[in-house]
Amino acid sequence: MAAIAHYAPLGAGHVNPAIGIVAELVRRGHAVSSFVPGRFAERMAATGARVVPVSSSWETQDLDDPPQMHGRHLVRAIGYLLDETRFLVPQLTGHPRPDLVLHDGPLAVWGRVLAHHWGTPSVEIWPNLVGNRHWSMSRYARLNPLDPRLLVTMVRFAAYLRRHGIRDVRAFFEGATATRRLVTVPRAFQYAGETFTGHRFVGPVLGDRAHDTGWSPPPDGRPVLLVSLGSAYNRRPGIYRTIVSTAADRPWHVVASIGEVDPAELGPLPPNVEVHPQVPQLTVLRHARAFVTHAGMGGTMEGLAARVPLVALPQMAEQRANADRVAELGLGRTLDPATLTADRLWSAVDAVADDPAVRERLAVMAAEIAAAGGAAAAADEVESALR
Repeated sequence: MAAIAHYAPLGAGHVNPAIGIVAELVRRGHAVSSFVPGRFAERMAATGARVVPVSSSWETQDLDDPPQMHGRHLVRAIGYLLDETRFLVPQLTGHPRPDLVLHDGPLAVWGRVLAHHWGTPSVEIWPNLVGNRHWSMSRYARLNPLDPRLLVTMVRFAAYLRRHGIRDVRAFFEGATATRRLVTVPRAFQYAGETFTGHRFVGPVLGDRAHDTGWSPPPDGRPVLLVSLGSAYNRRPGIYRTIVSTAADRPWHVVASIGEVDPAELGPLPPNVEVHPQVPQLTVLRHARAFVTHAGMGGTMEGLAARVPLVALPQMAEQRANADRVAELGLGRTLDPATLTADRLWSAVDAVADDPAVRERLAVMAAEIAAAGGAAAAADEVESALR
């Protein structure tokens, strides 16, 4: 039995992929301590891990959503990462040394500092598309490497890392110092997937969410359309209103997960529409015939694993990359939220739901997801790193 310390940032899309992995490691007899923001403590505790709720400097800065590590947001995001790392490392080093560090790769970079501090192997979880010299997110979000703000921020971060004995800043940010890098996406979905050798594509780890209950399909047998713009960057009442206001004459039962949007902003709800702040998404997807999504990777993978055609409304660079890949692989359609109309949306929904070619490609991708191994494959890699 090994002692494993798990670290995750403030962001559901970075916590959810770890839940199944942590649960599998606990099932195998490992002692996992999960250090997560308090809002995720309950769902992580369901894995059987010892949960240590931690506060986040991002909350005190009113940063309710995880920082966007790309494009014009990158400089500010790196600053947020430095602030959070400085905030958490002194707290976390006070806990016993683990045998292995397991942490989110894109954001929980304090896991790299702690693994170096303790001299332990580390395994990173990457819940998104990854990059190499053949493909990277720079195609979607370009950044001037000579931007003075970027240079100043990187100098500050490099100085912090040097104080902790870390010299190779580039390797640090690429995660190249990790013993293993797990990508919770199937290789078949990754752009240029065949060119990656330093990552293990284990596919989505959906787990058995104890909290994902409490919804039943409509008794009238109408096909279900799930509409969700994710847990972050979802304050788009106009999109929800476009769907809700035109749903009455459609042969669909609409289930809308609207986050913090005020339901009053959507107007009167037709009988075939139900609106919730949050829904048990895996349960709804098991009954859905189409899924309108922001194309965040978590929701995208859940939809594909359930073989549900996607209509993507991407709002940021990472989501645009995901949405383009969905369209490229014939798994659904992509629409521009800026020019969205009710006719365009419903036309896309009807088209993907009735297209046998889309269904066939979804079946192939679902098979790729199953073959990737999920939680069991991820736990195997963790145990390999321990050896």
